[in-house]
Amino acid sequence: MSNHVHTVFRLYGEEEVVGKPVYLEQIMHSIKLYSASKCNQLLGLEGPFWQHESYDRLVRNDDELRRIMTYILQNPVKAGLCKKMSDWKWSYIKTEYNDIM
Repeated sequence: MSNHVHTVFRLYGEEEVVGKPVYLEQIMHSIKLYSASKCNQLLGLEGPFWQHESYDRLVRNDDELRRIMTYILQNPVKAGLCKKMSDWKWSYIKTEYNDIM
């Protein structure tokens, strides 16, 4: 997408973490910091790149996960950037969810 990014990922539970747990806001800060630096470098810009806000949602079951992933994958189609979601070269989906594509 030209003006926003969607991502779906799973945070580890406390029983899965070795050492100090990492929280969603830490992960988002790291992603935004790194990607802003690279985008600014590529575009020859300086300063803030991403807006401060983000929208996070707790996914409660597999049906909801599939609905959200379909919504995300359909974004470039709805924006007229490709004809079908599998055509958008910047989308990635874990192979176990290939049936969505």
